[in-house]
Amino acid sequence: MKPKQDTLIVTAGRDPDAQFGVVNTPVYRASTILFPTVEALKTKNQPYTYGRRGTPTHAALQEAIALLEGGAKTVLTPSGLAAVTTALTAFLRTGDHLLMTDSVYGPSRHFCDTILKRNGVEIDYYDPTVGAGISALMKPNTKVVFAESPGSITFEVQDIPALAEAAHAGGAKLIIDNTWASPFYFKPFEHGADVSIQAITKYLGGHSDVMMGSITATGDAAKTVLAAHGAIGMAVSADDVFLVLRGMRTLSVRLERHMKTGLTLARWLEARPEVARVIHPALPSHPDHALWKRDFTGASGLFGLVLNPCSDAALSAMLDNLDYYGMGWSWGGYESLIVPQDLKGIRTVTPDAHQGPLLRIHAGLEDPDDLIADLDAGFARLNAANG
Repeated sequence: MKPKQDTLIVTAGRDPDAQFGVVNTPVYRASTILFPTVEALKTKNQPYTYGRRGTPTHAALQEAIALLEGGAKTVLTPSGLAAVTTALTAFLRTGDHLLMTDSVYGPSRHFCDTILKRNGVEIDYYDPTVGAGISALMKPNTKVVFAESPGSITFEVQDIPALAEAAHAGGAKLIIDNTWASPFYFKPFEHGADVSIQAITKYLGGHSDVMMGSITATGDAAKTVLAAHGAIGMAVSADDVFLVLRGMRTLSVRLERHMKTGLTLARWLEARPEVARVIHPALPSHPDHALWKRDFTGASGLFGLVLNPCSDAALSAMLDNLDYYGMGWSWGGYESLIVPQDLKGIRTVTPDAHQGPLLRIHAGLEDPDDLIADLDAGFARLNAANG
């Protein structure tokens, strides 16, 4: 019997019988791994061959993520950005063409505009809402279409099945950054993706204490990813893997709370006179809400809002004195965050049309009433400073 998702989160990658009854796979720290015979050394015919290629600790997390995402194979990287760069490197060569969503994570864009361009890869950015229209942007040398849905700053929801169909018709692979929803709320391979990337620093880790990424792929794409991952020499600490495994076991209950609190905040913010627009895919006011409702089974705690125009001093008065919202990069941990965002230099196809400040909020696991009261006090400071 195939387990349901909540059960899979708790059981995937676990084998207590192989660990003397221990519930959690222990931390196997290793560089050298011994072979029993010369023949075994030559053929490498054993599950583990060298610490860089993983231990039973790594295998537990890789198996769990592959099962959750619905892919054939998962590899781990030291960060979410490393997952992006490794996946792109795996499929792109000099002379190839990449179609990259204009809403992509800023450091991913930087890699494209520097390392990839320097190595002769042609890159075009596309409007994330283009959908099936991306067919017109495909070229004979297009090898990868890269999606990030929703975008982690402006939260456009992409039509992944339409992008996949166009990519495959042109002989390209569809790679998606699936960090926002995690595999709990979006199944990329059921919608046509070939490769799914996560910054498992975020929701799978869940406690703001570990950096890691994952790349999951299907079929031949998995072989390509595995070869590149090994050639580049990617490796992660078994201690960090253990932290992600521990965090992952509570993914279901945490994400449910993140979603509930995020929607509570978003609805409250929509009614505030200081707010011009709330950008949350699960709200009916979001322009891509129908796509989100069609393809996703839930929402995470990350969303955006645009304030009405105000002075820099007023914005600082609001943000500098919040009690429960930290200001810092990353998200997906148990704590709430708020950061101002500037789209200058990270949009080339879809320019920033916002008149007022753009903020990104991550709804943590605090009491929603406290989070609302904190924002309410912040708006009072903003209004006082804005005159």
